[in-house]
Amino acid sequence: MYLCTMIVGVVDYGMGNLHSINRKLHILDVSFKQIKNPDDISDCDKVILPGVGHFGRAMQKLYDQNLVECLNEHALLKKKPILGICLGMQLMTEFSEEGNVKGLGWIKSKIVKFQVEDPHKFKIPHVGWNTVTSENSKLLDSQVNEFYFVHSYYAQLPDEIIVVHTSQYDKEFISGFEKDNIFGVQYHPEKSHNQGIELLKKFIDL
Repeated sequence: MYLCTMIVGVVDYGMGNLHSINRKLHILDVSFKQIKNPDDISDCDKVILPGVGHFGRAMQKLYDQNLVECLNEHALLKKKPILGICLGMQLMTEFSEEGNVKGLGWIKSKIVKFQVEDPHKFKIPHVGWNTVTSENSKLLDSQVNEFYFVHSYYAQLPDEIIVVHTSQYDKEFISGFEKDNIFGVQYHPEKSHNQGIELLKKFIDL
């Protein structure tokens, strides 16, 4: 059981899979709250930024709810741990082709759409279980892991030396990154059974 003073904030901006994330946090017996405005984040030790949908609309919703500045403060100034999931991970980068808009800019990478050579074999979106590999990861127990994916866009190799997770779908792509207190995963730990729970536990234990 985690200390009662530990609070995990889950960003609620209308584009996240909150039910599944909340269920996993209940299993882990950790205190958590929804972040809908800047005041909600002030007492959070860690933050999860989920996301499902369109990059451009997601950024607009973060601005509409005045969440960008407080997320920047949490991640860049206070340097508290933050985990981006799927679209939430993509929002941490500098730019996305989906909407042609700027992201939060925490990671020197941009988001591009899958271009596959054989569209009959490799359907877009990429949906289903896939292998994730990484070295020196704080989130993954081993170098080979299985997680659930649903996405049409992915992050290009970051223009900086950081820990990355990689997966294979037609070609190798970046399926996660770790930079100091900033963590992003393209896959869905909240839909990935025991391995997903273990990843979330590792993030909470940081």
